[in-house]
Amino acid sequence: MRLSILGGGGFRVPLVYRALLDDPARSVSELTLYDTDPRRVAVISDVLTELARGRTQPVPVRVADTLDAALTGADFVFSAIRVGGTAGRIRDERIPLSEGVLGQETVGAGGVLYGLRTIPVALHVAERVAALAPGAWVINFTNPAGMVTEAMAQVLGDRVIGICDSPVGLVRRAARAAGADPSALEDPARSGYDYVGLNHLGWLRSLTVDGTDVLPGLLGDVTALGSFEEGRLFGPEWLRVLGALPNEYLHYYYFRRETLHSVQDTAQTRGEFLDRQQGGFFQRAATAGSPDAVYDLWERTRLEREQTYMAHSREATGGWQRDSDDLEGGGYDRVALALMHAIAGDLGRRLILNVRNGTTVPQLAPDAIVETVCEVTAKGARPLPCAPLREDQLGLMLQIKAVERATVAAALFKDRDAALRALALHPLVDSAAVAARILQRAGTQG
Repeated sequence: MRLSILGGGGFRVPLVYRALLDDPARSVSELTLYDTDPRRVAVISDVLTELARGRTQPVPVRVADTLDAALTGADFVFSAIRVGGTAGRIRDERIPLSEGVLGQETVGAGGVLYGLRTIPVALHVAERVAALAPGAWVINFTNPAGMVTEAMAQVLGDRVIGICDSPVGLVRRAARAAGADPSALEDPARSGYDYVGLNHLGWLRSLTVDGTDVLPGLLGDVTALGSFEEGRLFGPEWLRVLGALPNEYLHYYYFRRETLHSVQDTAQTRGEFLDRQQGGFFQRAATAGSPDAVYDLWERTRLEREQTYMAHSREATGGWQRDSDDLEGGGYDRVALALMHAIAGDLGRRLILNVRNGTTVPQLAPDAIVETVCEVTAKGARPLPCAPLREDQLGLMLQIKAVERATVAAALFKDRDAALRALALHPLVDSAAVAARILQRAGTQG
């Protein structure tokens, strides 16, 4: 299979390549990188060269000069673009914060602004895939993943699938905290789980291992809850009340005030940290002199990035450090490789993915993208039935889906009213007047 990565100069591309090198099936015969920034993709190519050193028949890598050249002949396409770079992310975060509301890459007003900027480019990518590689499967990494996948699906239908590593990480951490056999999660005959929601807005509502739902016991065990990230983020009392384990990004909704204060009290946003960190990495790497030196620099930078992930939410809940198991990196790479294997091998594998709803959540439109447990075969990803949603879960999903669909419409048709509706209806934006000012400032600043 030929794989192309759009956004091939992205900092996390080496994680994907490492997974390909470790893949015993050797399913990818060639990796193509494409990026609009030649310097970044040259640096990442050096990191890949070092990763391949000493390997027997490593996956060959080529760099494409154009989008069309990258897509032609591809069997799978990873879309991992960042429109506007980290400078755009800084604006997405700072403009809402100046109005006293949360600014975050995928959540709240920041997520809407990022979506408005990204969706037109993602649609262009989808159109070129349809023209040049109509048989290819597109695996969308690009955030905000739910709304970007929903926009691309208007062109590609079910041949675009969105992925995120948060849900699978939650399932693994919960199973580990409950004392379950980790190998059971890989065997559908021994395990099952009910996870449903939207991207960065979902709940793990059951986790069955060897015939027993271990989630109720976990939710009642204060010590076990304190042993993993979501337990510490949300606290045992709130998790007991919820009766489910939320995706980590729901911390922005359930503890909006605390997280907002944490962000406001720090000298830099996450975007500003990444802009400084990654900008410094690419600048130093360009003159590092050898692939091994570039790789060592990348690995140190990657570890720092992982250690500071969701730092504001952790600061708002006591300032605890991430577990060593969560610092290894990856996640997206493992999900993406599992998805490719399941499609190519017609495996019927179970994965949590972003796909068209169908009838999974009857209250949502059939073409709305949801994040839920799917069965993956050569025909793609089919969402599995799930238990009915509680009113609080459904209500939040309906409101955020209205925001996502308004954002897609605004980006597609350059509709200012739809953009204003998307911002004003978001539960983390508490005023239509504030939404209008955010939209005005975003337009003024480009």
